[in-house]
Amino acid sequence: MNAAPVAKPGFRELYTPKIFTVLKQGYGLAGLRADALSGLTVAIVALPLSMAIAIASGVTPDRGLYTSIVGGFIVSAFGGSRFQIGGPAGAFIVLVAAAVAQHGVEGLLLATFLSGLMLAAIGLLRLGTFIKYIPYPVTVGFTAGIAVIIFASQIRDLLGLQLEHEPGPLLPKLQALGGALPTASPMAILVAGITIGAIVLVRRYRPHWPSFLIAVVAASVCVALLGLPVSTIGTQFGGIPQSLPVPHLPDFTYAKVIDVLPNALSFTLLGSIESLLSAVVADSMTGRRHRSNCELVAQGLANIASPLFGGICVTGNIARTATNVRSGARGPISGMLHSVFLLLFVLVAAPAASYIPLAALAGVLAIVAWNMVEKHAFARLLRVSWGDAAVLLVTFLLVIFRDLSEGILIGFALSAFLFLHRMAQVVAVEQVHSWVEDDRPDDVADKASDGTELAARMASDIAVIRVSGAFFFGATSAVEAALDRIGDKPKAYVIDLSAVSLLDSSGVAIIEDLARKAGQRRAAVYLVAATRAVRHTLLRHGIRETGARFRRDVGSAVESAQGEVLG
Repeated sequence: MNAAPVAKPGFRELYTPKIFTVLKQGYGLAGLRADALSGLTVAIVALPLSMAIAIASGVTPDRGLYTSIVGGFIVSAFGGSRFQIGGPAGAFIVLVAAAVAQHGVEGLLLATFLSGLMLAAIGLLRLGTFIKYIPYPVTVGFTAGIAVIIFASQIRDLLGLQLEHEPGPLLPKLQALGGALPTASPMAILVAGITIGAIVLVRRYRPHWPSFLIAVVAASVCVALLGLPVSTIGTQFGGIPQSLPVPHLPDFTYAKVIDVLPNALSFTLLGSIESLLSAVVADSMTGRRHRSNCELVAQGLANIASPLFGGICVTGNIARTATNVRSGARGPISGMLHSVFLLLFVLVAAPAASYIPLAALAGVLAIVAWNMVEKHAFARLLRVSWGDAAVLLVTFLLVIFRDLSEGILIGFALSAFLFLHRMAQVVAVEQVHSWVEDDRPDDVADKASDGTELAARMASDIAVIRVSGAFFFGATSAVEAALDRIGDKPKAYVIDLSAVSLLDSSGVAIIEDLARKAGQRRAAVYLVAATRAVRHTLLRHGIRETGARFRRDVGSAVESAQGEVLG
């Protein structure tokens, strides 16, 4: 009895935001309490980061806050991940700064808006599924590289260094930080150390308590009461804006759209990759599954809405998403509340937020960066396979020293080449029976357990060839060489395809070539036990036109070949 076919999920199932899934499964006060604490913790982390990323990107700090408030809320409300936190990301600093330098702020807003349209289209066309096929070594290397970048970005605040301009690339950044070491602040180092120590102790002895929130609040109170000479949000960034701007569309003209289109494409590529990688990281930390196409639609909507309020590029942020998970979030409401808390900070809590020391927030991010690195997986991949180790290290080093998207794309390409190489090594061509048999006693020949083998011995001019594995373009040279060794002596070929898992047009071309050459010598070719998919591929390429014939099993093929040879 055949199993009933499983119905494919429809649009509603694929694009229903995760928040509805969470609410449908049951969501009570305990979940709301956990999400509120997590959202508050993430908001505290996102507040200075949003402004700092904006400043580093060449725009004013308030635009970073608008991005987290508007874009972050939409990502969580409409996304396909339970834990994704959206907002401005450090990965975009170079791209955004280049767009501002080339086209000004208005050009940046237009490029962001166009990128949102592209992201939504990618999601609606269900192309996000393919972005999910990222090899594990690439994911581990990318995540580790992001962690290093995050930690390096916090060294200045961890040590309280006085540095006017901090370069973006890692090596110049480390050189500048090294030159500024004499300006290190013992008080900032003390605050950062206390924050990290408090987080570690709370997690060890009270793992269910919000360790990030406790540590940051404690550090802020100490700095405010004792008047410690350390940089805070207030001293570093000045006043926090206390209102959202009136939304307005970017300035659209055909010429401007054409000018900023390359920037929009760059935003789309990096945004889709980083957002889905962030969702994958959240899945690996929680055991949940996100819906990639729904997530990309939400990212698109967020990037459409953000520039309407003067915000910059929105993407899923690995650091803040990891912070969200580690802080005990239960669902998307945490991300929505993170945006609400940021809005409250903007509207009413600016004076209190000004007391948060940057060294404390740097300590939080140092812990986040440490936890992001899959240390055991990193070490295991370096040990078990040279290929996986190469992909891991190439991705890791390119992300750190070159570019995020470049590291991902080259790591993925290297993984693809290694996969093709491994698949090509798996294919095997075995001549089951030789054409010339040594004489054997009758009692041995008659005891053959396989009637096929006995039949083959009766016709020494029949070659029975078994091909196994993936018969694709990467393996054609090996198969062709094996067939060439058999030569043109046989008067009939029986090709057993029962163990061929994959056949592409290059593999079909090899079989067609063999069949045509055999036909010129009036030798028969039988294709045996092909799976439905393999048989379909052969027929679509017109294999019957070469004279090749299909048979159900080797025995019947050999029997037919005997009639050809002996008849």
